[in-house]
Amino acid sequence: MSSLFPTYQRFDLTVKEAKGSWIIDEHDERYLDFVSGIAVCNLGHGDEDVLHAVQTQLEKVWHTSNLYHLPLQEEVAKLLVKNSDGDAVFFCNSGAEANEAAIKLARKHTGKSKIITFKQSFHGRTFATMSATGQEKIHSGFGPLLPSFDYLPYNDVNSLDKLVDHDIAAIMLEVVQGEGGVLPASQEFMQKVEETCQRTGALLIIDEVQTGIGRTGKPFAYQHFPVSPDIITSAKGLGNGFPVGAMIGKKSLIESFQPGSHGSTFGGNPLAMSAAKATLEKIMNEKFLEVVEKKATYLVEQLKTELNQNSLIKEIRGIGLMIGIECSEPVAPIIDLLRKNKLLVLSAGPNVIRLLPPLNVSIEEIEQCIAIMKQTLLSSEYSVVAPIQG
Repeated sequence: MSSLFPTYQRFDLTVKEAKGSWIIDEHDERYLDFVSGIAVCNLGHGDEDVLHAVQTQLEKVWHTSNLYHLPLQEEVAKLLVKNSDGDAVFFCNSGAEANEAAIKLARKHTGKSKIITFKQSFHGRTFATMSATGQEKIHSGFGPLLPSFDYLPYNDVNSLDKLVDHDIAAIMLEVVQGEGGVLPASQEFMQKVEETCQRTGALLIIDEVQTGIGRTGKPFAYQHFPVSPDIITSAKGLGNGFPVGAMIGKKSLIESFQPGSHGSTFGGNPLAMSAAKATLEKIMNEKFLEVVEKKATYLVEQLKTELNQNSLIKEIRGIGLMIGIECSEPVAPIIDLLRKNKLLVLSAGPNVIRLLPPLNVSIEEIEQCIAIMKQTLLSSEYSVVAPIQG
């Protein structure tokens, strides 16, 4: 009997080591990893610059307390502010914590209580972020949720037009719904969300936990749209595998998060900051992001060329290197077969295969991914194919 709570439905794979875009199991079998720790290892596994930064910091100090000044926090905050619409940063340990901070800040600053989120959204598993999440399967079994969240249909402009309540503290959304099926927002919807915030006096919170840190080819996914959020949340890719989260807010909000308003024992600790700084210095680079966009375009074009004739495929969508392949049937058996064929991918809801490769994935690795997918889906029965060597 395991000593762990069985909270995860684990795949039949034991990881021994990992490097770049590859995972090696206990039997020394190699798997092409298009999961990246669920959009966490944006620079791949074991990035040398991140490793060096953490090792160097480890020899100095890895924890003191936020009661003291930590220059690395200021350095990382400046990088986040420089690459966003924000002016100040609060550091924590995860995306759920970043969203908790955003919810608290919005309510405290506005003096209002209601938060509007969207159906099929995912914002975390703490009590507040679970309540913010618009999915019944996340809510089930936990009794009454926090009463201050209302869920609207995603990408539905008309539902926003009907909002007349002026007790709305914030509208909170993902630019691409990740767990909800890799569903990108439309231009019209994003503009209407911002207009609605202005009309009702609500703050605009963009949850960039999965979409941020270069995942869509820009520092943050909202930058594909003509909007300026009041609060941005980030985590996952921020530390390239090291636990770290951040809430970024505009200058006007600083007065509402004074000493005693919020805190985190481990948030912004020196090891996390060293990993985040090294990660941001590599990713928040115009040339790096241009290459990400080119690779993303190539991957989507090749997927459509090779898979669109397959009757199983309904749609291929996404932004940047966050791609969903919607199928006409449940994808769990397909994902199992892809893993047996040495390609690791995720689901995003019951019928969507989700691809989240490292941002520095090579063209050759992209082609290997497509070849495995094509061969695996070639027959209606599916089959295990000869592994492609990396």
